[in-house]
Amino acid sequence: MDWRDLPPLAGLRAFAAFADTGGVAQAGVALDVSHAAISQQLRSLEAHLGVSLLDRAGRTMHLTAEGDALAHAALQGFAQMIEASRTITGANDTRPLHITATPTFAASWLMPCLPRFRAIAPDVNILLNPTPDTVTLEPGGVDIAIRYGTGPWAGLDNELWLESPMVVVGAPELIAGKQIDSADDLRHLPWLEEFGRSEGSDWLREHGVSEATTAGFIQVPGNLMLDGARDGQGIAVTVRAFVEADLQSGRLVLLAEEEREGAGYHIVTRPGVQRPPLKAFVRWLKRILAEEGA
Repeated sequence: MDWRDLPPLAGLRAFAAFADTGGVAQAGVALDVSHAAISQQLRSLEAHLGVSLLDRAGRTMHLTAEGDALAHAALQGFAQMIEASRTITGANDTRPLHITATPTFAASWLMPCLPRFRAIAPDVNILLNPTPDTVTLEPGGVDIAIRYGTGPWAGLDNELWLESPMVVVGAPELIAGKQIDSADDLRHLPWLEEFGRSEGSDWLREHGVSEATTAGFIQVPGNLMLDGARDGQGIAVTVRAFVEADLQSGRLVLLAEEEREGAGYHIVTRPGVQRPPLKAFVRWLKRILAEEGA
């Protein structure tokens, strides 16, 4: 790293505040300086770099393409420094632990097990966001994502936590008397699908099931899909770990299974120092899986 290439920090700080707040006056309020001081710092930064970071042609200033690139890097860098300073000083310890996971994982595994984490970490407040969307992990935001796939996810640390394939399952009474010799035979059965995007819906679309089925779909919330499958309302695709007990007891029958090396749930976090609530949660995830499995 050549530190001589680093622009003046005062200018970068003013520029990042401008990009974050959207205006010179707002940046001055954020940094507790005059808007004239912000304007001067912005011009000094542009002079130092020899490029225009701001388009001043209209009534309001906008970032140029070069300014947008620098703003993204500056905001990320300052946010990480703020997050690290809060972590090492303990100022971040009381912020809720922000977890994101798919609705299927949240309903099938995390929520039933969370009381056990609360028992060992009663002072940790938790914010759980069960969403099918791939949420961006940013400083001060989401601490940890539990994602299904094979990874890796660019710019993030990820560790395979639970390896488990996708399976298609159905109740014995639903498939009784039906000839099922291949995956094509499954298209003639009713399907249960979770609302939105999930591990299962990704599998269905990859295999073209939703377009070719002749018996129709029933879309339900993630916490109801497996209950519907157990009741014989349709077949479902899910992670094997969630239905292992049903398969062992005969309540559900395995109809198809797809093995992909490394496929399963991954612990995904941002690189860098982890604050104590996050470290405690990650340790608990690893310990409970090692002791009891899924």
